[in-house]
Parts: sequence; structure tokens; C-alpha cells
Amino acid sequence: MFSRMLHKLFYDYWNPYLTVGLAGLFSALYFGITGSVWAVTGEFTRYGGHLLQLLHVDVSNWAYFNLIKFSGSPLERTDGWIVIGMLAGPLVTVLLGNHFKLRVPQQKRRLLQGFAGGIIAGFGARLALGCNLAAFFTGLPQFSFHAWIFMLATAAGTFIGVKIIGTSWWRGKPNLQPFAKSGEPARPTGHPYQRFLGSLIGLCFLGVVVYLLAVGKTMLAAAALFGAAFGILIERGQICFTSAFRDLWISGRSVMTKSLAIGMTVGTIGTFFLIETGMPAVIKVAAPSTLIGGLLFGIGIVLAGGCETGWMYRAVEGQVHFWAVGAGNIIGATLLAFAWDHLGVYDALVSGWKPVNLIEAWGAPLALGGTLALLLVWYLFSVYWEKHYRFASGSHAAGQPYVSGALPIVPKEQG
Repeated sequence: MFSRMLHKLFYDYWNPYLTVGLAGLFSALYFGITGSVWAVTGEFTRYGGHLLQLLHVDVSNWAYFNLIKFSGSPLERTDGWIVIGMLAGPLVTVLLGNHFKLRVPQQKRRLLQGFAGGIIAGFGARLALGCNLAAFFTGLPQFSFHAWIFMLATAAGTFIGVKIIGTSWWRGKPNLQPFAKSGEPARPTGHPYQRFLGSLIGLCFLGVVVYLLAVGKTMLAAAALFGAAFGILIERGQICFTSAFRDLWISGRSVMTKSLAIGMTVGTIGTFFLIETGMPAVIKVAAPSTLIGGLLFGIGIVLAGGCETGWMYRAVEGQVHFWAVGAGNIIGATLLAFAWDHLGVYDALVSGWKPVNLIEAWGAPLALGGTLALLLVWYLFSVYWEKHYRFASGSHAAGQPYVSGALPIVPKEQG
């Protein structure tokens, strides 16, 4: 029985509806405890600031770094521990499942493409003041209007991205093979000592959390635990925000899209009750920067093959391609921090625009009801789209119905 339980936990992938639903619940709980939201790209930008400081570049007068409160080290920031937890949590589960294996794309051009896509996505995310998390998954439940702009812009951007990766000059001559079936985990291929190493890392991480609690740094401990929980959920559920949009245009599959709609519904309800108890919502400016940033982000994540959360768990699985994506994200976010005031981005795209809180604009009942209704519409649209999608070519010829579960042939390293 114990062996079967371990198999279910660390070998089989978890149901995406359950994992995203739990992520929505945990994001609301995290907001209730810390007053902040689950986010990562702001911290990636701060990493860029630290790297510039190591190169003796003075960033103290950069307006964007002042905006995102750049001070201290990652070990002194809740966002820093969120990122550490999101890397440590999935690393432990990957090792316990004996899944870690270094994998280099057969086409080395994928590394450059992933790097370039990461730069575009990182730049776009910070232009919009958030990625698929703060400007979408946790932004929308905060009743911040900018999240709806970002969502629609990201969808449009992924459509453009799909058109780009479909060109022959982008694909090159890939080694084509089908995706693994949805929910089918990779077979354990690593050394059995991976499980010992995973257990050791997990115990060390818990020891650090206990230490943070003992010295009174409860918020940092909470961020570390929630970060690990988020990381474990997205790795075990193989959650990919990129595929939630991209798959609609490529194959018509909408499992991830529907999962996100459910997760954000859970997060919206939980966050609403917390806001009604007096907690201030986290509202970001709704401006042309949100629209352009979302569009660039959508293009970038498709070119990269993964978003700001997806590359993290894939990187600790040993997929070298996503190391390049992560490096690109940090560089892209840092470039935006420079462009914010040095190149006039703020004055051109942000200045004069205001944050829009839907609860204040519409009233609490309408804001909650309207948000839930729009999420339901999105879910139903995904169901309709999946049932009526038509492939333009290939085995699913135009005019033939799409069969749920049927999978497209795509480059192995783009999956």
C-alpha cells in the first residue's frame, strides 16, 4: 500500500483540474497570510539588478527598481523565498520520482530560440507589471482590470507565436514524434540514488523553514512553504500556462484552459471574501503597457516553449532548453527595467493611466458575479472550441471533427 501511494505521488502525474484548483486555493490563502500575491517575474528583475551590481553598474537611480522595491538579498524577501520554494519543491518531487535527467535539444538552435523567447516574454511580463501569475492567475482574482487586458493580449500573442513557430525557417528540420498522452509520466530513467538525494534536499528545506520560524521570520517561512507547494503542484500536474493558450490554436485541446478557469474561480471566491474582511486588493495600472506587454509575453512564451512558471519545473527536471529560457527571462526583465525611464517607456505607455479596481468601479456583488460569469463563459467557450475545432491539415483534415485527446505531431523539444 505504501509503495502504491509513493507511485501515485511521485510517478503518476496528478489531475490538472485538482492541481490548478488547489493552486487557486493556496494563492488565496497566501494573500490572506501575507497580503501579497503569488508572483515571480518581479524577483527575476531584482536578480538582474544584483547581476548588474556585481558588474559595478549603479542601479540605485533606476525608477523601475524603486517601483518594485529592490533592496536586500533574495533571502530577505518573500518573493525571493517564493522562487526558492518553487525550485526546491519540484526538484524534490522530480528526484523522489527518479525522473531527473539532463536533456539537450537535438536541434541546438532550440537553445537560442528558447533564449530569445525568454527575453521577449520577460520584457513583456515586466512591461505589464506581471506575468501569467500576477497579471493573470492571481491578478484576475484581485479584481484588477489590468488582468483581463493582459489575458486577452496574451491570447492574441500566443496566436501570433504559433504562426511564427509554424514557419519552416523557425522549425528547421526537427525530429518529429507525437506527444506523450496527457497525464502519462516519463518513465524513471535516473539513478536510484536520486530518491536519497531528493529526501535529503527536502529535509534540508524543511530545516530552513523551521529555522526561519524559530528566528521570527514567519513571512519568509510562509513564502518558502507556499512557494514549494506551488512548485510541487505545477510539476506534478504538469501545469503549463503556455499550453492553455497555444494548444487552442494548434490542436484545439483545452484541458489546461479549463483547469485554469476552475483554478481562478476558486481563487476569486477566496480572495473576494478576504478583501471583504478589509484586506487591500493588489491592483495594477491598466494602460497601453498592459496590452503591449501581454502581446509580447504571449509571443515570447510560445517561442520559448514555456512561461515563467513552466520553465522552472522543467529546468529542475534537467531540460537544458529551459535553462536558456530562464536566463532569457531575467535578461528581458532587466532590459525593461532600463527602458522604463532611460528609453521613455513609462512616459509613452504608462504615465497618466490609473489602476482600475473592479470592486470599487462596479460594487462588490457585481464585481464578483461579473468575474465568475466571465470565467464561466471562458470555460464554456473552451469546451465548445475543443468540440468544434478543425485541423487544417494532417490526419485530421479540414471538415472532420476534432477528437478530444488526439495529439498533434510537434518537435520533441517544443513539447
